[in-house]
Amino acid sequence: MLDYPDTKLLIDGSWSDASTGKTIAVVNPATENVIGQVAHASRDDLDRALAAAARGFALWSAVSAFERSKLMRKAAELLRARADKIAALMTLEQGKPLTQSKAETLGAADTIDWFAEEARRAYGRVIPARGAGITQLALKTPVGPVAAFTPWNFPINQVVRKLSAALSAGCSIIVKAPEETPASPAELIRAFLDAGLPAEVIGLVYGNPAEISEHLIAHPTIRKISFTGSTPVGKHLAALAGAHMKRATMELGGHAPAIVMEDANLGLAIPQLVMQKFRNAGQVCVSPTRFLVAKSVADTFIDGFVAAAGKIVVGDGSAPGVEMGPLANDRRILALEAMIADAVDRGAKIARGGRRIGNKGYFFEPTVLTDVPTDAVIMNDEPFGPVAVINRYNSRDEIISEANRLPFGLASYAYTRSAAHQEALKSVRAGMMSVNHLGLGIPELPFGGIMDSGYGSEGGCEALEAYLDTRLFTTANSQ
Repeated sequence: MLDYPDTKLLIDGSWSDASTGKTIAVVNPATENVIGQVAHASRDDLDRALAAAARGFALWSAVSAFERSKLMRKAAELLRARADKIAALMTLEQGKPLTQSKAETLGAADTIDWFAEEARRAYGRVIPARGAGITQLALKTPVGPVAAFTPWNFPINQVVRKLSAALSAGCSIIVKAPEETPASPAELIRAFLDAGLPAEVIGLVYGNPAEISEHLIAHPTIRKISFTGSTPVGKHLAALAGAHMKRATMELGGHAPAIVMEDANLGLAIPQLVMQKFRNAGQVCVSPTRFLVAKSVADTFIDGFVAAAGKIVVGDGSAPGVEMGPLANDRRILALEAMIADAVDRGAKIARGGRRIGNKGYFFEPTVLTDVPTDAVIMNDEPFGPVAVINRYNSRDEIISEANRLPFGLASYAYTRSAAHQEALKSVRAGMMSVNHLGLGIPELPFGGIMDSGYGSEGGCEALEAYLDTRLFTTANSQ
């Protein structure tokens, strides 16, 4: 593994320490060792970034969509060429296996390419007029400088969607990236600078999340907010954005149901759901968490799921053959232990796992709980870890009722061969439903939730709309 660098702020094209010299330690979750430092931005640093973003917007919004697209494609190629190095940094700071880190990096390049093409298709329209000599145009123009706030679970993936959408629309952007995993998003942004992005167009800051968000969102320079994180924090930031009439995209927490009907192909469902559940140690906003299984196939499904989970190789993500790395921090271990204890106290059974692995690094066993009552904490709060909850149900109506019981509506999954079941599944309240395959997160598809899981899309052609204003321009021939 390569040496891990200290990470600096990027303000006005300069990689620099914080004006106060303050830093935050970065910890490798597999070893609990401090591996580096990241600069902690002060209010003065944020103000310098805002001033640069204002200049950057004036510059970048005047660049043609054709030229923006070319530059973005160059950044994508640089990211692909550097994928091995960036993946190694991500594994050191985040813990996920190298194969997953590299897949995330290469997937980010695909996202950049997608938005580079969308930049050239941000069409307005000509509206037929009621009278002669009148022209009516709906123009699409960039909304303004953007503030983006991203979490640690996917250090590049969560940044690249916001960054690419903003740049393709012609907006400048300040990224508040995660302090736990700062180096890999810095390398993503470096690829854009090396591709020729003007220095003022992009800023990168780290520090106290509450202080940074409240300063940036309230500042008149910022016109658009994009946040990925927990529902409580998202509601607070959305309210702050609303108070200042700022447009916002919110990708918040979920508690994804995974529905397995009596006619499901279990040979397909089990390996796909095990992979999706334990990917990134379950620290995924779209991870399946509540497995709602028809009673007639529940025992077979549980046996197969438990057996597959037991074969997962857990360890340091930099080691060959590892399939699941550590949790991000010790807080996640304490949270999972409390949830599991609560479920067991209420009558749930531990089919496998349930404990921390060792006493060095934040490793946790792939865990399966069954027969968990609905009043258990884990049935109501997203576990955000490698814990699957599998419950039996007598009918499709019971399954859909449980799927819709919570106020969250991000991802959902289902396995069935029945056209009637598939039609009924459209009543599951979720921003995304994937049936008989894992079909979420591709750049060209909408990505986002409803209800308490947020609003707006970070994928597909819908994603660009949040970064564009629609303006009417109408003229009449002078008489």
